[in-house]
Amino acid sequence: MEIGPYKLSTPLLVAPMAGVTDRPFRTLCLRMGAGMAVSEMMSSNPRVWQSEKSLRRMDHEGETGIRSVQIAGADPVLMAEAARFNVDQGAQIIDINMGCPAKKVNKKMAGSALLQFPELVQEIVSAVVNAVTVPVTLKIRTGWDPDNRNGVHIARIAEDNGIRALAVHGRTRACMYRGEAEYDTIRAVKQAVSIPVIANGDIDSPEKARFVLDYTGADAIMIGRAAQGRPWIFREIRHYLEQGTTPAPLPKDQERAMIREHVAALHAFYGEVMGVRIARKHVGWYLQGSDAGRDFRSDFNALDEAGHQLDSLEQYFANIA
Repeated sequence: MEIGPYKLSTPLLVAPMAGVTDRPFRTLCLRMGAGMAVSEMMSSNPRVWQSEKSLRRMDHEGETGIRSVQIAGADPVLMAEAARFNVDQGAQIIDINMGCPAKKVNKKMAGSALLQFPELVQEIVSAVVNAVTVPVTLKIRTGWDPDNRNGVHIARIAEDNGIRALAVHGRTRACMYRGEAEYDTIRAVKQAVSIPVIANGDIDSPEKARFVLDYTGADAIMIGRAAQGRPWIFREIRHYLEQGTTPAPLPKDQERAMIREHVAALHAFYGEVMGVRIARKHVGWYLQGSDAGRDFRSDFNALDEAGHQLDSLEQYFANIA
C-alpha cells in the first residue's frame, strides 16, 4: 500500500494509542513486521506543545520507518498550525484523529465527536491538507451512533478534500469498545472511495486479519489493543498473509528477551521514575492470562527502581523456564 510517496513494506499498521504507541513500542512493532506505526495523538493546542509529554511524543530520534504523527482538535486554524509544527519536527505523514471515543477528547468536540458535523470535518481536513506538503491521512469510526453511521459520507468528504488514506474503526463512537466490530460499513467505505482504506477493530489473529481484508476489500489493516503485550502479532499476521500458513510460535527465549529489552527501553526513554511506572502496565499485558504471572505482577508493580524491575523479570523467567 502507498500513502503519497511512501510505500509500506507490508499492509499492517500500528494504531495510534495514547500512552502506548511511544517510540519504544513503535520501534518494537516495526521490528516485528508492522509496515507503519502511527504515533500517539498530539493536541492542536499550541500551549501544550512544549510540555514534557508533548516533547516526548514528538521524539523520533533514531526511529526507523515512516514517521506518521496524529493530531487532534476541533479548530481548523489550530489543526493547520499543529500540522505545520509537527512536519517541522520531522513528521512525514500527518494523521487527523476523528476516531477517539474518549470523553475528555469528545467534550472538546474533537475525536469522533466531529463525525456529527460533516461541514466542520470538511473545514478541518481542507485546512490541514492545504497547510502541509506531506500526505495527510484520517482515522474515523463508522459514525456517531448505530442510528447515524455516516462513515461513507465522511469518507467521500475526506477523499474530495485531499486525504491520501483513510483508517476506519468498525464501531461508532457510542459503541466505544463494547461488542464486536462490524465490517459492513468498512466494506461500503472501500467501495465508495478510491483512496486506500485501512480496516481497524478486533483484528487479533492471522486468520481474522485475512478474513477482514477479504471481506472488506481494504488495502491494509490496523491493529491496536491486540498488540498490547503481543507485538509479535505483526510477525504472525505478516507470515500468514505472505505464506498462507501459521508460523511457528516465537521461541520463548526470544519472547522473554524482547520483554526485557522493552522494559529497559522504557526506562531509558522516560527516565527511571516514569519509566518504571509505564513498564508496569506493559509487563501486565505481556503476562496477562498467565497463572504464574498473576502473583508476580503484584510484586512487580510494587517495585520502584529500574534495576529491580529488570532483576525481577530475570528471576521470574528463570523460575518458569
